[in-house]
Amino acid sequence: MARKAFKFAPPKDVISSMPDNVVTHILDRLPIQDAVNTSILSRNWRFKWTLLGQLVFDENFLKYLAKRNGVSKFGRIISRLLLHLKGTITKFVLSIDKRSYSALDDEDIAYWILFLSRKGVEDLTITKTNGEALNLPSNLFSCLELKHLKLRYCFFKPPTSFHGFPKLLNLDLDLLDFETDKFGEFITQCPLLEILNMRNQHHLLETSSMDYYFSVGKAKLVDIAKLANIKRLSLSLSDTEMVRDSSSIFELVGFFPKLQELNLDFVRYKLTKDSANKKCTTAFPCLKTLKLSTIDVYDGLLLSCALELIRSCPNLQTFEILANDLDRDPTYAKCSPYVDYNATGLLQLRSVDVSDVKDSVIEVCLIKYLLASSPFLKRFVVRPSSHLSSDEKLRLARKLLKLHRASLTVEIDLL
Repeated sequence: MARKAFKFAPPKDVISSMPDNVVTHILDRLPIQDAVNTSILSRNWRFKWTLLGQLVFDENFLKYLAKRNGVSKFGRIISRLLLHLKGTITKFVLSIDKRSYSALDDEDIAYWILFLSRKGVEDLTITKTNGEALNLPSNLFSCLELKHLKLRYCFFKPPTSFHGFPKLLNLDLDLLDFETDKFGEFITQCPLLEILNMRNQHHLLETSSMDYYFSVGKAKLVDIAKLANIKRLSLSLSDTEMVRDSSSIFELVGFFPKLQELNLDFVRYKLTKDSANKKCTTAFPCLKTLKLSTIDVYDGLLLSCALELIRSCPNLQTFEILANDLDRDPTYAKCSPYVDYNATGLLQLRSVDVSDVKDSVIEVCLIKYLLASSPFLKRFVVRPSSHLSSDEKLRLARKLLKLHRASLTVEIDLL
């Protein structure tokens, strides 16, 4: 009996048969070099990568070029790639270090930004890590479809004809230099802004010739108060004008009725003596997350203000506090008369994170208060200072185990 020959059909290429928009979504999730390399898969895939809508030239891409001695071609690679793209480019990330910057000139970046403005870019990130600050091209202010903008270590000088980014939702600024009094004018021209990060605007930068401070300038409360749609705010208090007592801090938070997450940086920040025993008369029911960074917990005025802020957030669920790394001996620290740990009322906290703990009486009192006032607490993280020895960390752990906990289910993690 003759045997029948069986023919097996080749496996179906499911991905190639997908619509172009689905293929684009897949390619956008690959590193840019891998997305371009799909051109060798088959004839059908040769030009699929030209549909890319998200371009990420980040640190990983620079490492990829460095392994192949291709950093000197950084600018040429980006320019050639942009020329081949066919569709809308929604996202563009550009990370520049000292080596890659040497392979660029201002005209390269100006051309790319002009190209992106015509492609309807919505999400733009430009970061520079060292060397001289980057002069942003005026073409940036033609990207009126922007919804997300992140800039680091740049000179930001909008032209007089610029009237804001009407669709901007998320603004992240770090080490940015504005012309005098221009910052407040700029943010008020972004009426839909929901997320604003302008922390750490003052940094001591090292250059080959000198050390200097790089600053965004002072943001005025009257300008910040106009951002009624803000839901997440990260702010360095030293970058704000006329916030020098606790009442001003409470007033600042009260400007934002929709605020859900607040991160305040207290670096180089001091309150006036008038802040003593000031109470917050306004509740902030929408605030769910509060983060206080580089705060001097040995300063009774600051710590009192922080506790009053916590008590004014009836629905606060997450609280994080990072102490500044001042060289102080915790042995002689004493609780300040300004700090009231006897205030009545329970907190709704679910998660607490206290960092850079030096095992001072002040810090233990704060931890004790938070544990005793939070019946719904699930996790309490304590991160000891790196200066503590193993024996000192063990002694701190024993103290924490003895503290009363209002929550029966809370876990204390000593990391």
